Amino acid sequence: MTDVQTTEVDPPWEGLTGADLHAACMRAARAGDRQAMDRLVLELTPLVWHVARANGLDRLTAEDVVQTVWLALFSQLEKLRDPKALAAWLITTTRREAQHPFGRRAQPVPLTDELAENMESTHPAPEEEAVRADRDRRVWRAFLRLPHRCQQLLRLTVLAGRAEYQLVAEALRMPRGSVGPTRGRCLESMRDLLAHEGGSR
Repeated sequence: MTDVQTTEVDPPWEGLTGADLHAACMRAARAGDRQAMDRLVLELTPLVWHVARANGLDRLTAEDVVQTVWLALFSQLEKLRDPKALAAWLITTTRREAQHPFGRRAQPVPLTDELAENMESTHPAPEEEAVRADRDRRVWRAFLRLPHRCQQLLRLTVLAGRAEYQLVAEALRMPRGSVGPTRGRCLESMRDLLAHEGGSR
């Protein structure tokens, strides 16, 4: 990759969105444009973060995975054949990294008898756990009763986050402006299902 540069005129991705924006930034980043790299990180870090967290990682490990994924991308910018496939590449790479994060975790502190005796329990009381488990079961049952389209939309918006509605729209082949309202209707349907079986609004 060439030496890092900065742009002084309107960048080539100005006015673009979604995959077109990512592709323009990728091409500029390959030419050494630092502003393009920063824009990619700003646009797509929420997606990488949500994928890492959705794979069960704690906050610190997820942060480590996010950094690893971006380093992997910037070290092999020339190898990604289709710049418009960047989001898909990030999702796949993040999932792969999330499957083996344990080497990056800090080593656990040895649990001595004295430490165990003075350590407060982090587990919820049995009553709290029972209430939580019942709530989770009702939410999951309501979710599975939604139309398949709603299930897809809610999964993707949770995964990608609100900042990435364009990616959700492209994945579901729907207008970006419809994602938010449709998500709202799906959530309202889910609340109705929960209320019907005794859940609270």
